[in-house]
Amino acid sequence: MPARRGFRPTLRLRLTLLNGVLLVGAGILLMLVAWLVVNAVLHPADELAPGTVVRLADGQQLDARQWQESVLSAAQTELTVKGLVAVLAISVVGVLGAYAVVGRALRPLHHVTATARKLGGETLDQRIRYTGADDEVAELADTFDAMLDRLGAAFTAQQRFVANASHELRTPLAVMRTEIDVTLSDPAVDTAELKRMATVVRDASERANALVDALLMLARSEGRTGLRNEPVDLGTGVLGALSAMDHEVRRIKLAVDTRLDPAPVIGDPSLLDRLAGNLIENAVRYNHLGGQIWVESRHDGEYARLMVGNTGFKVDQADVPGLFEPFRRGGRERTGARGSGLGLSIVRAVCVAHGGTVGAVALPGGGMEVTIALPLASER
Repeated sequence: MPARRGFRPTLRLRLTLLNGVLLVGAGILLMLVAWLVVNAVLHPADELAPGTVVRLADGQQLDARQWQESVLSAAQTELTVKGLVAVLAISVVGVLGAYAVVGRALRPLHHVTATARKLGGETLDQRIRYTGADDEVAELADTFDAMLDRLGAAFTAQQRFVANASHELRTPLAVMRTEIDVTLSDPAVDTAELKRMATVVRDASERANALVDALLMLARSEGRTGLRNEPVDLGTGVLGALSAMDHEVRRIKLAVDTRLDPAPVIGDPSLLDRLAGNLIENAVRYNHLGGQIWVESRHDGEYARLMVGNTGFKVDQADVPGLFEPFRRGGRERTGARGSGLGLSIVRAVCVAHGGTVGAVALPGGGMEVTIALPLASER
């Protein structure tokens, strides 16, 4: 708990004091102007001949100069006393009025503070919904509500991500446990059965390890920590990915067409290689027997571009943006083992980490084209 602070000059108090100071200053300035005007105007005896005597109402006779000085002194005294009283009264009324008006104007800010203090994982649906005048306070309240909308969406996405990750990890772990329990409960288990169990456990552990690696890669890309900045050509990662998938490509008889022109960028080589690898792996996995893959790298203007396209099942263009979300899989996989659903999420995270963009287009005959654009090496 933070230590309690003493007297705190709140914004309401400071604005009220500022208003009071301005009122007192304006009142004193007006008094000074009035005092100077009276002092300059009340000189009627100056127009009379020297030695002129003035008879007062009580019959007393005074020299005109003396009478003028007495009248001027009385006027100045009266002006000073009543002026100070008026300034004091106006200041008190002005300060109290300012305190009430400022308090009313700052009421939405207190609402913002109270809402912020109550926010938590279970109360992110609360909003200020300010309905007052369209002023700076309304702008602040709307900005705060928009921020809560973004936080709520991020929190929901995080919860969904954790739930999906837990589900994905639970599946291979459950497979391993089931295989081990079933095998060990059989008293007549032989070497062949143990080898079969070992193979299943190994495959499940490889899947779990691949998922963990993908999660770490995604976290590293989104966190943008420890990224290296080295010259990289996007085509280099493509050649390595095609080489790694060569067995699967030949197995399902895919035709591969590559046009790899220079596409130099500055970035993290391992992440950019993973980017190209994920695109090629998806193009192979989501293809069909005797399908096609085409890859093109080039540069134009200020960007280096990499485009990977493939034939396959039809994808609705409206569903394409969702494929870049974690654990989203498009349709059914026809040629490979079930993936983790993180491939395109990693692609997007790597692009964003390198100041680039990624887009995808569903092809009318089936399949999809994914294009990434990263700043050229000379533009970074």
